[in-house]
Amino acid sequence: MISIGIVDDHKMFLDGLISVLSNEPDFEIMFAEHKAKNALLKIKEGQPDIVITDISMPEMNGIEFIKILKKDFPEVKILVVSMFDNMQSLKDINGFLLKETDKRRLIDAISGIVLRNESHFNGAASSQSVLEFNKSILSKREKEIIELIAKEYTTDEIALRLAVSKNTIETHRKNIFFKLRVKNIAGLIHKAVHLGVIK
Repeated sequence: MISIGIVDDHKMFLDGLISVLSNEPDFEIMFAEHKAKNALLKIKEGQPDIVITDISMPEMNGIEFIKILKKDFPEVKILVVSMFDNMQSLKDINGFLLKETDKRRLIDAISGIVLRNESHFNGAASSQSVLEFNKSILSKREKEIIELIAKEYTTDEIALRLAVSKNTIETHRKNIFFKLRVKNIAGLIHKAVHLGVIK
């Protein structure tokens, strides 16, 4: 059973989400709130597996809410569902969908994020916000490794240059490929150039 918390100040959309998700036998809605502050109080009483939140909300916006949520409840997954695809950089989310997304995609995203630790980002949202998100989740060491891969250094050479083991570099490579959602070196270089990690 996947437990869900929902935060959205638009009653019609909130009611729609409740209706859709309540019909899923493997989903349980723990709370549905119009205000982020109220949602934080509910989460203190019991943490859901995932929180679905908007960005534009009164009193406390989604950006502030996400920062507090990840600081105080780091285990909770976060899926942003918004009508805006030009959001600020979001470092701590597991997915982003536009509000126009169909319900099957939403259900699949929730299951993927919670059960398989996946990231789900709407194709239409491949805007600067998502690019900034992808860039921001790379560590300083991962960026160093990407730069060395781009210069055609081998795994052994990178390990020697950074004074770490070959296994450590292999682990970093796997994490980089996962974070940037690429399958090979060509895809990695293309994405890294696009993100500005390498020039």
